[in-house]
Amino acid sequence: MKGMSELLIRNACVIDPLRGINAEVMDIAIRDGVIVEDVGGSAEVIDAHGALTLPGGIDSHTHICGTKVNFGRYMSPEDMRAGRTSRRGHMHSTSGYSVPTTYGNSYRYSAMGYTTLLEGAMAPLEARHTHEEFLYTPLQDTMANTLFDGNWAIMEAIRDGDTKRVAAIIAWTLQAVKGFGVKLTNPGGTEAWQWGKNVSCIQDPVPYFEVTPAEIIRSIVEANELLGLPHSVHLHCNNLGMPGNYTCTLGSLGLIPDLNPKRQTLYATHVQFHAYGGSDWKDFCSKSEPIVRFVNMRPQIVIDMGQVMFGRTTTMTADGPMEFNLYRLHHEKWSNHDVELETGSGIIPVVYRRKNLVNSVMWAIGLELALLMESPWQCMLTTDNPNGAPFVRYPEIIALLMSKRYRDAEFATIHPDTGSRVPLPAIERELDWYEIAVMTRAGQARALGIQDLGKGYLGPGAEADVAIYPIRIDEVDPAVDYQKVIEAFSQTEYTIKRGRVVSRRGECLVDGSNATLWVRPNVSDDYDMGRDPDFIEKFDRYYTVRMRNYPVQEEYLNRDRCIETEAGI
Repeated sequence: MKGMSELLIRNACVIDPLRGINAEVMDIAIRDGVIVEDVGGSAEVIDAHGALTLPGGIDSHTHICGTKVNFGRYMSPEDMRAGRTSRRGHMHSTSGYSVPTTYGNSYRYSAMGYTTLLEGAMAPLEARHTHEEFLYTPLQDTMANTLFDGNWAIMEAIRDGDTKRVAAIIAWTLQAVKGFGVKLTNPGGTEAWQWGKNVSCIQDPVPYFEVTPAEIIRSIVEANELLGLPHSVHLHCNNLGMPGNYTCTLGSLGLIPDLNPKRQTLYATHVQFHAYGGSDWKDFCSKSEPIVRFVNMRPQIVIDMGQVMFGRTTTMTADGPMEFNLYRLHHEKWSNHDVELETGSGIIPVVYRRKNLVNSVMWAIGLELALLMESPWQCMLTTDNPNGAPFVRYPEIIALLMSKRYRDAEFATIHPDTGSRVPLPAIERELDWYEIAVMTRAGQARALGIQDLGKGYLGPGAEADVAIYPIRIDEVDPAVDYQKVIEAFSQTEYTIKRGRVVSRRGECLVDGSNATLWVRPNVSDDYDMGRDPDFIEKFDRYYTVRMRNYPVQEEYLNRDRCIETEAGI
């Protein structure tokens, strides 16, 4: 067994929801990066001394790499001056707070115990940039949802009622750009924005294509399941950030059938931004309760919080018209970007203020969604990093969800009129350690469809991604000792990635070697868009690049991990 690497973690207080394990003290044996039943007597030993031990954290919706992230970096030099660290040991120098450099993202996530990240929105034409930045995010496995919300070829196929062709175009694109899943951002709205317009909700036709967002959502959800993709469609609903938009959100969620027995059929992103009542900003209020009631009755839907936290951050999204509306509200710096026949983006720095009534209501709504949801498997803990807040604020969000006392203390500092517009003060629920483990790793692994790849659990056969936190949960009451919860989740004692200790007490110890997960749906020759004359002709007519130069070569991927699916076309 020459060259075999073995590690034994002793006396770990394990919470592993995918295996139904709740705070059991046990040993974890690791061989060659995989969890096994046992190891030899010469294995390296880490004694956890009863500390909380979880599977490596998974962020199922974050923005860390790609053209829009990089533009956010260089349009905000004041942000880049924050968070500076010098090079030391294996760690490169870093800078940035809300949009750090790639190494800054990787080191900070690792210090918090995160080992797998999903970039939430990758423009297909600009995929190379995303994959190049993945290479320099070395301590986490990465994957990217690919934007299809304004794809001309897809909208034409939807207009013609050809769902199989929609699936074929998605399959060709995912393989070409090495994408993981399907992302819809303001379906049809970003395309309308190319003409200075938007869509108001799901029945508003997209200019020049005569399809509606409802038709786009329904068709792409069906196409996603035809392809057998591991993850469901990832939907950013129309009308984000507008008073009264909860009715549009409910209409969008009502389109979704239950099509998959293993996972949800739809992942609705940053629902806090889509749970607003009122007719304008004067009567703006929370509508978290009707949203949660709706989702509680539909196991085919999973959401993430999109929690807002007070302070400075940078908003970035493919929802170009929304960012323009935000610019008109804040009068901050603003950028807009169009990606040819596919999508677009907008970026604006913002400050969420405690004494701003709208911001205070937004802060409350995110917490309400998580606290009112009956099953933690249906609500993932996110900030839509960095849109609601940088991911380094996750420990505070965890503490807020676990402590009514902490929520009340924070509530006392926000706008005094907030209480009449939100139900948060009346919510007594406090989440427990097990529910937090679901919302930050097990639930995210199931929602992304990657538990079969060894993600999100600590049983034999799993990838040895482990986070050991410096806290004994039998000695701490999170409802009272919330500051200890924040401190513990801010910095692990050990973060272990694929069987190697990569971070110890915030210090990254190795250079790292991540993997990129992507999907290749296998379709029949009849649905190979690389051979389709009409697809090829229109590609060459309208794109600024030749079709042969469009695909991302596998050389751009580090430790390439391709997931093949058998499509139903």
